[in-house]
Amino acid sequence: MHFLDQAKIFLKSGAGGPGAVSFRREKYIQYGGPDGGNGGKGGDVVFVAVAGLNTLIDFRYAQHFKASRGGHGMGRDRTGKGADDLVIEVPVGTQVLSEDKNEVLADFTQVGQRVTFMEGGMGGRGNASYKTSTNRAPRQHQPGEPGEEMWVWLRLKLLADVGLVGLPNAGKSTFINQVTNTRAKVGDYAFTTLVPKLGVVRHKGRDFVLADIPGLIEGAAEGAGIGDRFLGHIERCRVLIHLIDIAGDDPAAAMRTVEAELEAYGEGLEDKPRIVALNKLDLADAELADAFSDELKAVGADAVYPVSAATGAGVEALLDAVLGYLPERTALEDEAGGDQSEEDGPDDESRGEGEATWSPL
Repeated sequence: MHFLDQAKIFLKSGAGGPGAVSFRREKYIQYGGPDGGNGGKGGDVVFVAVAGLNTLIDFRYAQHFKASRGGHGMGRDRTGKGADDLVIEVPVGTQVLSEDKNEVLADFTQVGQRVTFMEGGMGGRGNASYKTSTNRAPRQHQPGEPGEEMWVWLRLKLLADVGLVGLPNAGKSTFINQVTNTRAKVGDYAFTTLVPKLGVVRHKGRDFVLADIPGLIEGAAEGAGIGDRFLGHIERCRVLIHLIDIAGDDPAAAMRTVEAELEAYGEGLEDKPRIVALNKLDLADAELADAFSDELKAVGADAVYPVSAATGAGVEALLDAVLGYLPERTALEDEAGGDQSEEDGPDDESRGEGEATWSPL
């Protein structure tokens, strides 16, 4: 499935049905009179957040959404049928923005959240409703109120508990493949990850969602590389894992680069808790890891977790640290219901965690 996190669509609620002009003409009734019914209400435009969707790709092929018009009023005081609501299903994490993208009109953060976004027009009055003691045979009626219409933007912000950031080739795809059942593309070149990836981590009886976004490079806030467009998907994360390549030219410079781009993006990312992980431990020895860890602490890291995403070494200690930032129950656990047993998670051997044990330096 293709990933799409922005889409522009046109919405129109249904117009109300017109009222009827009608008169009674039954046999044996000497004086008839008006009996035109009112028109039916137009359909509302309703957004509903549903589970199982993580892309807006459906809105690439259908950009116009128009609710039905209410039914016409009829004789014998019959009211027109109200139109059905137009229900638009969106992924959890979707925001509805104004056409200029300056205002958030709706924000869907929970499964089942339902918002009546645009009201349908009220049905027009039939001539029976105009009858008075002095106006016995009215012929006026209302055509029904028009529906509302507008262009809006849909923007998807994936809901994840933990975000994974770093330079290209820091090993983020390998890491998410190691701790989840995701199969992200891995390659020995930059930007193997072109769109965000989500995976479910199951660790010591806890379940949480991990988001991997494309790598950041210097100048991403100005559009360099893939830019900072996908940073919106980690705005709601509780903690960020900053993965740094131990085999890179300068791990401290790499950390400063990514931190600068997060700060330039804003939206609260610069204030989110960080867990710094020194990756690709299988390519270096403990002495080099100690030296680089000291450098990272000197530029702001509170603690450094040496790990190897390829072998799983040190990953358990890193995930233990992540659990400290999670609430008692994550949204994923609430959705699943009940407690997950520790036996449900992958064992140490399947993640390669039994090969070596590392503590934060």
